[in-house]
Amino acid sequence: MTHVVTERCVDCRYVDCARVCPVDCFYVTQDPAMLVISPDECIDCKACIPECPVHAIWPDDELPDVYSDWLEKNEELAAQGEQITSDTDLEKLPTAITLEQVQERERERGWEVPEPSDA
Repeated sequence: MTHVVTERCVDCRYVDCARVCPVDCFYVTQDPAMLVISPDECIDCKACIPECPVHAIWPDDELPDVYSDWLEKNEELAAQGEQITSDTDLEKLPTAITLEQVQERERERGWEVPEPSDA
C-alpha cells in the first residue's frame, strides 16, 4: 500500500508531511505546485497523514472517488519532481489555504469528501 497526495495540496504545499517521512518519499513539483508521494518508496507508515494541515493525504485504499486519479498522478509527478528530505529548506507556498477553505472549495464542486481516517 502507498499513500496519495491529492489536489488539496495544489498551490498550498505545506511541508510538514515531508519533514516526518522516514524514507524521504516526497517530491516537490512546480506544475502543479505541490508535493507528491512516490508510490515505489512509500512504506505505509502513516506518519504524514496527521501532519498535513489540509488533509491532502490518504492511504490508497481509502482514496475518495473524486480523487481516484491522484494515485497515478503521484507516480507521474514524482518521476518529474525533485526529492525532498526532512532537512530540505522548503516552505509552504504563499498561496496556501486552510482546511476550511479546501472543504468549501469541495462543497462548491458538489463533492462530499470525508477526511482521512488518520488525520
